[in-house]
Amino acid sequence: MIEEKTNLFNVKDLDTELTRLTLKEVYEALEERGYNPTNQIVGYLISGDPGYISSYKDARAKIQEIDRAKIVEILLLEFQNNSK
Repeated sequence: MIEEKTNLFNVKDLDTELTRLTLKEVYEALEERGYNPTNQIVGYLISGDPGYISSYKDARAKIQEIDRAKIVEILLLEFQNNSK
């Protein structure tokens, strides 16, 4: 007899992973354009001004689709996970 297991789908995990992927894409686009990605993303997160993010490879549009608080939350969780 084969036992069937129910798979669980967690929307929060999917949302977090999509945000990570978007941040990576934005970071890489900024780097390709010669910017310091860390400085530019921090400037955007603090001010909310999308002018800190280049429109190259739709980076500006991509990052604006994510709530800034969600980005900060994910960055802090990454910091917490990496400091253990």
